[in-house]
Amino acid sequence: MYTTADFKKGLVIQLEDAPCILMDVSQHSPTARGANTLVKTKYRNLLTGQVLEKTFKSGDKVDEADFEKRKGQFLYAGAAEEGTFMDLESYEQYELGPDLFAPVKGYLLEGAEVVLGVFREQVVSVEPPMTVELTIVETPPSLKNATATAQTKEATLETGLILQVPPYLEAGDKIKVDTRECRFVSRA
Repeated sequence: MYTTADFKKGLVIQLEDAPCILMDVSQHSPTARGANTLVKTKYRNLLTGQVLEKTFKSGDKVDEADFEKRKGQFLYAGAAEEGTFMDLESYEQYELGPDLFAPVKGYLLEGAEVVLGVFREQVVSVEPPMTVELTIVETPPSLKNATATAQTKEATLETGLILQVPPYLEAGDKIKVDTRECRFVSRA
């Protein structure tokens, strides 16, 4: 059982019989005397993927979700946009559909370690590492003497992910990618 004082970004609570991860928490004090402080939350329902908002009164209680994070490994991608993952503790394999696999597939090479979110023995979320190292397979040549302003160009990575990179990078270069913001970090 959690109270609103326990709320913080990343906490998983149970709302309407579903695990929900808090994405944003803010407190608002009303102007009227004697009124309760309000706690506004933005959360993602891990079963449906919906992002919703809810306001609680300070001191409200919510249930802790039957949610567990387990170490997992990405095994391979299937032909129909699904991915197969393995729980590294029980060695049980899970085949996840496009709703869970599509958002992370551009960051995962076979054998990559992930964090599997499990609710009632069912995988409901997949978290890739914060940064991954991937190789550029295709990018246009850099333009010499273009301008002095910061420029980027499009690059296709070995997983099929497309993102903006600095103009000095070439095909074959290994780069680090931030998986939370889908952006170039540095050369690897």
